[in-house]
Amino acid sequence: ENERVLFYQTSRDELDECPTGADAILGNQMFTHYDRAHIAQLCEQAQLLQRALEHYTDIFDIKRAIVHTHLLKPEWLVEYFGSLSVDDSLECLKAMLTANLRQNLQICVQVAGKYHEQLGTTKLIELFESFKSFEGLFYFLGSIVNFSQEAEVHFRYIQAACKTGQIKEVERICRESSCYDPERVKNFLKEAKLADQLPLIIVCDRFNFVHDLVMYLYKNNLQKYIEIYVQKVNPSRLPAVVGGLLDVDCAEDIVKNLILTVRGQFSTDELVEEVEKRNRLKLLMPWLEGRVHEGVNEPATHNALAKIYIDSNNNPERFLRENQFYDSEVIGKYCEKRDPHLACVSYERGGCDMELIRVCNANSLFKYAARHLVRKRDQALWEHVLNPDNTFRRPLIDQVVQTALSETQDADDVSTTVRAFMAADLPNELIELLEKIVLENSVFSDHRNLQNLLILTAVKADPTRVMEYITRLDNYDAPDIANIAITNQLFEEAFAIFKKFDVNTSAVQVLIEHVKNLDRAYEFAERCNDPTVWSELARAQLSSGAVKEAIDSYIKADDPSAYLDVIEAARANDGYEDMVRYLQMARKKAREAIIETELVFAYAKVNRLADLEEFISSPNIAQIQQVGDRCYDEGLYEPARILYNNVSNYARLASTLVHLGEYQAAVDGARKANSTKTWKEVCFACVEAGEFRMAQMCGLHIVVHADELEELINFYQSRGFFQELIQLLEAALGLERAHMGMFTELAILYSKYNTPKMREHLELFCLVSTFLRY
Repeated sequence: ENERVLFYQTSRDELDECPTGADAILGNQMFTHYDRAHIAQLCEQAQLLQRALEHYTDIFDIKRAIVHTHLLKPEWLVEYFGSLSVDDSLECLKAMLTANLRQNLQICVQVAGKYHEQLGTTKLIELFESFKSFEGLFYFLGSIVNFSQEAEVHFRYIQAACKTGQIKEVERICRESSCYDPERVKNFLKEAKLADQLPLIIVCDRFNFVHDLVMYLYKNNLQKYIEIYVQKVNPSRLPAVVGGLLDVDCAEDIVKNLILTVRGQFSTDELVEEVEKRNRLKLLMPWLEGRVHEGVNEPATHNALAKIYIDSNNNPERFLRENQFYDSEVIGKYCEKRDPHLACVSYERGGCDMELIRVCNANSLFKYAARHLVRKRDQALWEHVLNPDNTFRRPLIDQVVQTALSETQDADDVSTTVRAFMAADLPNELIELLEKIVLENSVFSDHRNLQNLLILTAVKADPTRVMEYITRLDNYDAPDIANIAITNQLFEEAFAIFKKFDVNTSAVQVLIEHVKNLDRAYEFAERCNDPTVWSELARAQLSSGAVKEAIDSYIKADDPSAYLDVIEAARANDGYEDMVRYLQMARKKAREAIIETELVFAYAKVNRLADLEEFISSPNIAQIQQVGDRCYDEGLYEPARILYNNVSNYARLASTLVHLGEYQAAVDGARKANSTKTWKEVCFACVEAGEFRMAQMCGLHIVVHADELEELINFYQSRGFFQELIQLLEAALGLERAHMGMFTELAILYSKYNTPKMREHLELFCLVSTFLRY
C-alpha cells in the first residue's frame, strides 16, 4: 500500500512537472502495485499515449488513444497490436481509419500485413473496402500476395491494382500467379475496360480464353491489341486468333494481313485446322504459296496447299504426284470422301499401302489397286490382298490380269506378281494371268520362264489346256517340260513336245515306253526316218518278240550295236533269213568275230551255200571250225562239208561225207585224216550202208591195231556180216603189219562159219607162226 501511494504521488508529480521523467519511470517498470487505469488517464493527459495504451484495458479507452498515431512510434504500434485480441485489433483498425484515413492508412496496412493470418485476410479486405480504400487494399494485399495461395487474395489484389492504376502490377500478377480464378479475373478485366488490355491478353493467353479475347477486342474496336497479342505476346496463338476473327466475320483482308505480319513461330497445322473448320481454307492460299516460294518444306504448309488445290480442283493430281513435302496419310484421309482417286494418289505417293487398298476396295477402284500392286512388288502386300478372306480378291485379280500386267513393260513387275500368285496357291488364276501376258501379243510373249510356268501350272491345275499351250508356244524348255508331263501321266503332251522340237528319240521313247503303241512308233519312225528312232523302235520290237520287224528297223537304223541280242532272238525264233540281212549290215559296220561266225552259220541254216563258199573263201575272222561243228551237230552236212574242207579238218570231213553217203569221198577223207577213229567211223558207216568194199578198205587200216580188232569183229558179227568179216581178215593177212591176233580171230571165224577152210588156215598159220617166230 505504501508503494502504491508512493508511486501514485511520484507519478502525478512527474507527469505534471516533467512528463519525460514519468515516461522513464514507467518504462523502467519500477512499480507493480498501482492504479493502472488512473495512471493511464494521466499519461493520456500528458500526451504519453504509448504509456497510456500500455495501461488501458478498456477497448473504448484504447480506441480513443490509438487513433493519434502521429504521437506513437509506428514500430511500437505495430507490435502493440500483437497484444490485442482479434476483435479488438479490428476495432482499433476501424477506429484508426475512421479518425484519419490518410494519416493512419500506412500503419493500418503494416498491421494488416503482419497480423493477417490472425486477423483473417477476408475481414481485413472487407475492412479496407468498407472505407473504399483501394490504395490501402492494394498495399496490404501486395505485402502478402507473393506468399498467399488464396484465390481471393490474388483476385482482390488484381482488382485493387486496377482501381489504383497499377497496370504493370496487374500484368505481373496475371502473368506470374497461378492462384487466381482465371474465369473471374477475365470477366473482371473485361468489365474494367482498362486503357491497356495487356493484362486481359495475358490471362486469356495463359488460360486459353483466346476466342473470348478476340471477340471482346474485336467488338470493342481494339484490333490493335489483337495484333500486339499475336506479334509480341504469343505468336503461337495466331491460329486461335484467326479462328476467332473468322467467327466474328472479320474481313478476309484483315485476317490475311494479320497472318502476313506475324513472324513468330506458330503451328501451321493448327492454323489450317482453325480455318478449315470454318470452310475458309482458301484465304490462306497466298500466304501458303508464299511460304512454298520461300523454300519452306514444312509438311503442314504443303498439306494445306494440297487441300486448297483439291477443293478448288486446281490440277490437284499433278500437285499430289509431284510435291515431295506433304503428308500423304493426312491428305489421303482428307480426299477419301471428296475424291477417292486422289486419296489413292496420295497414299501411293507416301507408301501407305494398306490405306490405299482399303480406299480402292471401298470405292471399287480395283484397276488402280492392281496397278499399284504390280508396281509396288511387295510380297507381304500381295499376301494380304490375295488372302482367301479378302472379299474383294476376285475383282482385284481380274484387274491384275486384264489391265495391270498388260500395261507393264518391266520384267520384275511380272515376276513378282507371278511369285505372289504362286505363293497364294492360285493356279487357275495364275493360268489366266500368264495367258494374258504370254498368249496375247505383249513384250513378254517370248519370255522363256513365263512360257515354262504357264505350261507347268496347267500341268498341275488344268491338264486339258496343256496340249494347246505346247502347240501355240515355241520358247519353252521342251525336254524339261516334256519330262514333267511324263511324270504327270501326260504322255500325248510329252510326245507332242518332243515331236515339235524334233527330239525324235525321246518322242519315240514316249510312244514305246508310256503309250505302248509300237504301230504308232513305227509310223513316227517312217515319217522322220531318223536312225536313232529306228534303233529305239528296233529295241522295243525285239523285246516284244517281233524279231523280223526289229531286224528291219535295225537295218534301217544301220545300227549293229545290238547284234548279240538280235542273234539270240533270231536263234530263238529260227529267223535266220532275217539274221543274214542284219549280220550283212552289221559286218559292214563292225568287224567282230561273232558277227562273221553267226553270218556263216546263218548262210548254212538257210542253205545259201554259194554265199557261204564265197564268204569263207574271202578274208574273214569267222570261227569256221566252230560253225562246221554246229552245222554237223544240227545235221547240216553239206554246209559242214564245205566248212570242214575249208579248214582241212579231214576227220570231221570224212564223218560228214559218210552222212552225205559219199563213201568213196569219205574213205579219201579218212585216208587224209589217217586217224583210227576216223577209219572206224567210216568203216562202220560203210558196213551199215552195205558198202563192204569201202568198209574193207577202211577195215584194213583198223585191224592192224590189235586193240581195235575185237571191236571191229563184234560190229560185223552183231550185224551178221560173217563172210564180209572173213574176207576183210583174209585180205589183212597179207599186210606188213599183220599180227597174231588177226590169224587167231580168222581161225575162230573159220571154225564158226567156214569149217572146211579152218585146217588149211591152221597149217598156214603154223607156218606163218614159225616164220614169225624166227
